[in-house]
Amino acid sequence: MNRSILLVSAAAAALPAMPALAQAAGQPATSTVPDSAKRATVQQSSPNPPPAPASNIVITGRRLDVARDSITPSLGASQYTFDKEALEKQPGGTNLTLNKSLLQAPGVVQDSYGVIHVRNEHANLQYRLNGVIVPESISGFGTTFDPRIASSIQLITGTLPAQYGYRTSGVINFRTQSGLLGNGGEVGVYGGSFGWIEPSAMIQGSSGNFSYFGSASYLRNNLGIENPEPTTHAIHDRTTQFRPFAYVSDILSESSRISLFGGSFIGKFQIPNVTGETPAFTVNGVSDFDSTKLDQNQKEITHYGVLAYQYAGNTFNAQVAPFVRYTETRFTPDPNHGDVIFNGFADAAKLSGLAAGVQADASQTLGSNHTLRFGVFFQNEHTKSNVVSTVLPTCTEADASEDECTVGDPISDVPFTITDKSSKTGQLYGVYVQDEWKLTPTLTLNYGARFDVVHAFTHESQLSPRANLVWRATPLTTFHLGYARNFTPPPQELISTRDVALFNGTTKESEIQTADPVKAEREHYFDAGVEQRFNGGLKLAVDAYYKRKKNLLDEGQFGSAVVLSPFNYAKGYAWGVELSGNYTHGPIDLYANVARGQEKGKDIISAQYFFAPDELAFIQNHYIFTDHSQKWTASGGGSYTLKNGLGSLVPTMDFIYASGLRTDDPNGIVPNGGALPSYWVFNAGISQNFDGPGALKGVSIRADVLNLFDNKYQIRSGTGVGVGAPQWGQRRGFFVGISKKFG
Repeated sequence: MNRSILLVSAAAAALPAMPALAQAAGQPATSTVPDSAKRATVQQSSPNPPPAPASNIVITGRRLDVARDSITPSLGASQYTFDKEALEKQPGGTNLTLNKSLLQAPGVVQDSYGVIHVRNEHANLQYRLNGVIVPESISGFGTTFDPRIASSIQLITGTLPAQYGYRTSGVINFRTQSGLLGNGGEVGVYGGSFGWIEPSAMIQGSSGNFSYFGSASYLRNNLGIENPEPTTHAIHDRTTQFRPFAYVSDILSESSRISLFGGSFIGKFQIPNVTGETPAFTVNGVSDFDSTKLDQNQKEITHYGVLAYQYAGNTFNAQVAPFVRYTETRFTPDPNHGDVIFNGFADAAKLSGLAAGVQADASQTLGSNHTLRFGVFFQNEHTKSNVVSTVLPTCTEADASEDECTVGDPISDVPFTITDKSSKTGQLYGVYVQDEWKLTPTLTLNYGARFDVVHAFTHESQLSPRANLVWRATPLTTFHLGYARNFTPPPQELISTRDVALFNGTTKESEIQTADPVKAEREHYFDAGVEQRFNGGLKLAVDAYYKRKKNLLDEGQFGSAVVLSPFNYAKGYAWGVELSGNYTHGPIDLYANVARGQEKGKDIISAQYFFAPDELAFIQNHYIFTDHSQKWTASGGGSYTLKNGLGSLVPTMDFIYASGLRTDDPNGIVPNGGALPSYWVFNAGISQNFDGPGALKGVSIRADVLNLFDNKYQIRSGTGVGVGAPQWGQRRGFFVGISKKFG
């Protein structure tokens, strides 16, 4: 099982990749592969080769996988890898969403709505499938990608090499299953507390040079969104989620292949209710409304697809990949004007975005000491926002001078609607070049630069140098030191041109009437670390970082629709230290991580109409903690594989610790000046895998307890800069599952 932090060196980027890939696919790490495959060097073949034996196709496919990974290695960055075995061993296995697995990596902070923060940054995560960027969807509650599709998942952080741009706090790369290793499939069902039922199915296979993999899962439970109250069961919190995925590939020759893969996420969410809310407005004569009867809903849709052509020659490797992504979020308020009665307005919102583009990456070996890597990226995105707001008319200054009314108070209980529409077409352009220079057999410098341009709601560009130095002091000790200049454009799919003047004289009128456009974040990033391996299976690592930011990007929930909106602080900085350890010996797998860090920002300089004037005035002259900044984060776990006459019995456990996200200052002075109480969450599980002959062969059964000690903990208080409703963590639940592999 691979669940370890790696300071990726030049030596580790190529040759060891083959056993790791084979192991992730369920094969022994000692699988025999020709040296030529490890170097991703192949001979040219005729344009129309005859069908090759299946074993040769597997070797060729693996060689192409290694060649693809060698185009964009993470030299000098910190890489945390979950292989398929690690994903399946964790409590809940691959039945849990991706963010639950990523919380077991160093420096990953849990937030509400399924959001995670890597190194105390809000979002700023890039998702890749087989090395190809998939543009992010409109943020909501569901995670787009199903962990079942992965042969391994990598979280890459630190000072990233030049091939990584735009979203740079972390890169999450899925190496998808391909069906190359044999025909078969798996069906299963998982369920338990909170009305949880989750059937799933996978199929894979190959015929000649052609291979395929397909997966689909359906989830229904009453845990769609975190509970706003500290009760075991939320009110009005049903969700259904569907995640299909398909991959097909054709090996054209020993040096090339073409792959097509894509999937969808379709999620429906009820917005949970709070008891005892007091109505604040009268609508059509109604001033009494039971807050537990509110019926707000949100639907999220994402479709994505990638077509990739890969060439792997003796010294030249390349991949060209066009991609497309459509995303849509619809928020529907209470049909009986409940939102207006409590808040004074109700937003029926539809946001959508269609993105298409191409990514091309290549590498060229230049002698024995240099490998040149270069690439280009282009994306065009068209986004639409359509918000229909139901509001009440209010007393204006002109009304107050003529009638006896108070400015801001409703002058009628008859609601009316205002439509605010906008659309935007924007582009991202990027180009990079870098050189992996082996200064000595143990010292490697990876240096380069990328140039990026954004034309959307902002028009900006930046040249970003990058450099990482990796020193293998001994076969067991690796040091790294890095610098990266980063350029992070604001997420176009989350921005709309809001016409605040439309709402003057209504219950949705903003105190701030003007606002500056959201800008791209610019960052200087410094990182250093060391990894020490010990004979016997123990690995320890420490990593420290410091970031200096201009136009620090953050996001918050403003309004009734649960969609995040970006804004900028003029200045910001972040720092942190991460410790991690991993021990693997025989049937034992153990790991633990602890991180200390923080992020602060000063002076909000965009989207000011979201904030109160006194809040803006304080932040203009003071650094404050960003709402997602958390001082201490820890995680850990382990498993023990017991071989028995039926197969293997695997007890497992994991935990997370959080010191608490930010909340309002108890003294009412400093925005984000307080912190929520700390908490621990422990999970446990056990699984029996039947490997022997007979009808039970390929069957796995599991039982899990999530939040083992039924800890009552709060993730969000509902107060702070850009924070919406309060959220509490999931209470204790009992779950069982059964699956059957065939083929």
